[in-house]
Amino acid sequence: MSEKRARKPRRITPDYLERAALFYLQRYSSSSGNLKSVLQRKVWRAARETEIDQEEANGWIDDVVAKIVRAGLLDDRRYAETRVLSLRRSGESARSIRMKLAAKGVEGDLVERALQQDEPENDELTAAIAYARKRRLGPFHKAGKREERQDKDLAALARRGFSYETCRLVIEAPMNAPSRCFWLNASESTSHRVFARRR
Repeated sequence: MSEKRARKPRRITPDYLERAALFYLQRYSSSSGNLKSVLQRKVWRAARETEIDQEEANGWIDDVVAKIVRAGLLDDRRYAETRVLSLRRSGESARSIRMKLAAKGVEGDLVERALQQDEPENDELTAAIAYARKRRLGPFHKAGKREERQDKDLAALARRGFSYETCRLVIEAPMNAPSRCFWLNASESTSHRVFARRR
């Protein structure tokens, strides 16, 4: 059996980086900062096998990303707004969202504006309820086990970055609250709002 040929090192050029960027965006949504990181990793991998001028390659990456932004294929504001709502629906706190989006290279002011979107799901209480429901915490747990698990449930929700007031409001809610119409948030830290929950 003949030996497999060694894979030829990828030649890093502006055209290759642009093709790689467009291929990535066909598969994933991204921020400009995240896309730069993706392309930089390709350059670093190629640099293990062939000589590359890193400074020149970084300049190419900046140019490629700027070109894609001008074409309207990258929009950090839109990305931040979409990701915030998606993460809220999955039960993420504002603190967790800030960390996740910072890791994706999104500027802090864009994240803060996205967190101010006037959408029903964009709220700490609603996100905490979503996470509690997903993990069967507090009022979403079986009645017989609830009391003995209360401290653990509070801790689990707190580890997601929610305030103590929000954690208590959710975990100590009556068992029938999730199947009735309203969650009343009377806490100073969670905006004094009433959230309708559909059956």
